[in-house]
Amino acid sequence: MKIKLRPGTPDDANRDYLPESIKGSDIVVNENGNNSQPYPEGLREVTGTLADGVEDRWYEYVPAGYDGTQKVPLVVGVHGGLMTGWGHAIYTSWTLAADRDGFICVFPDAHSQRMWTVEGVFDNWNPNDAPDLPVQLAPKSWQENHDMKFLEALIGRMKETYNIDEGRVFMQGMSMGNLMTSMFARYKGRLLAGAAGSGGPTQPKLLFDEDGKIRNLGGPLAIWQSRPEKNGLPPGGHYDEATVNKYARFYWMKVNECDPIPQIHIEGEHNMAFYKGKKADLVYLDIKNRDHGQTLDEAFLYWDYLFSGIHREPDGTVVRGESVRPRVGDAFAMAFSAGYRTCWFENRLRPLAAAPVQWQKLKYHGLNGGQIVRGDYLCVPLSFLAKAVGAEYLPGEDALTVTLKLPDGREVQFARGSIGCIVDDTLRSMYCEALHREGELLVSVEWFCKYLFNYHVSTCNGVVYVTDHFVDLSFFMADLIKDLFAGNAMPKNFTNIVIE
Repeated sequence: MKIKLRPGTPDDANRDYLPESIKGSDIVVNENGNNSQPYPEGLREVTGTLADGVEDRWYEYVPAGYDGTQKVPLVVGVHGGLMTGWGHAIYTSWTLAADRDGFICVFPDAHSQRMWTVEGVFDNWNPNDAPDLPVQLAPKSWQENHDMKFLEALIGRMKETYNIDEGRVFMQGMSMGNLMTSMFARYKGRLLAGAAGSGGPTQPKLLFDEDGKIRNLGGPLAIWQSRPEKNGLPPGGHYDEATVNKYARFYWMKVNECDPIPQIHIEGEHNMAFYKGKKADLVYLDIKNRDHGQTLDEAFLYWDYLFSGIHREPDGTVVRGESVRPRVGDAFAMAFSAGYRTCWFENRLRPLAAAPVQWQKLKYHGLNGGQIVRGDYLCVPLSFLAKAVGAEYLPGEDALTVTLKLPDGREVQFARGSIGCIVDDTLRSMYCEALHREGELLVSVEWFCKYLFNYHVSTCNGVVYVTDHFVDLSFFMADLIKDLFAGNAMPKNFTNIVIE
């Protein structure tokens, strides 16, 4: 089915968390990428008693093309804290994706006070940190946890009501819903083929025991982890986000037995690392300049890159098939960071003859004295850049001068200490002077790639990423790349983890 966006009425003056006036209306709310769609036509509210003899509420969305004659996938959308099932339906694009691809969605409400009862979240909760939040019920074991039992029973109810493909049940959550999805995957993962989440990651203390051993009863399954670059912390939260992000990723890499070297694909603000596992795959997404929450297009990313090609066999094996979009890295991309004699090229780690140097272009002001930094650039060996762009590399003695013959016939000559270079018979200034280190001539990779080849260059967190298409490198993807350069793609063990 061909999908279309419906226009909504912006409620820019109202920044309440989830205005009830949205329900059943065309009102939309926008804030830093967290954009709601108009209330989906056909979203049906249902109540019923599925677990523990108490009533719960959920919302079902069945695409118009469903006629019950063929088995279809099921997506369970788990809302964030203080939200609702219908809130998750409008703050995601699952209903649009369901229209296009013919699967069914269900959006449950947390049983108590719009908050999922997730292990570990309220262990050290101080009501004074967030006095407006409701008092929480005491956490229970996962076996006694009503929300866990409700989600499992709801999947069963949907299978009874509709012609659901039992091997293609997926769960996705945002923020606290992500924590709930992670908890369900760790204990009841065999009921799912894949799980995805955005926002707050699970604390390492819930993933590993004190000896660094994995805590898992659910087994491998296809996993997608989205981490908004500016995720921040919910009220009362205190943790090192970079560490928690990494160990949440390492956990599923370990469970799924993933190759620690991913393929990297950056598409605008979406920074994706694709990990291939012996038992199941993992996708890690860092979203540039996005705050806590999820982007409206994430459902399509989950489906197109992962869920569309995943199913679970009756024996429990997770099978990867052809997804709508292949999980492959950028066809042309290279990344560098100062001080590392390793770079990223053609989705592989490659050695460099000399480590890149972060170099400042300085202006010495005669009137006021001192110096002013007028630019800060990463200088990379020309010997490698020549290989990357398919140029002939012709060094002079000790590489004090270097001439490159480019594939299009241009001839470019560089010299130590000169900000100029000769392009054919014309002198052009670069961002900064050429450096000579370890018998190699280095030039600004930013200038080289942008001026000579019109490549896209993005710099973040000490990493320069170059491609032939638009990219916006994010903080945590840059951190991941530096870990690859440092040989820290995966810890050798998980003891001594900082878990608080």
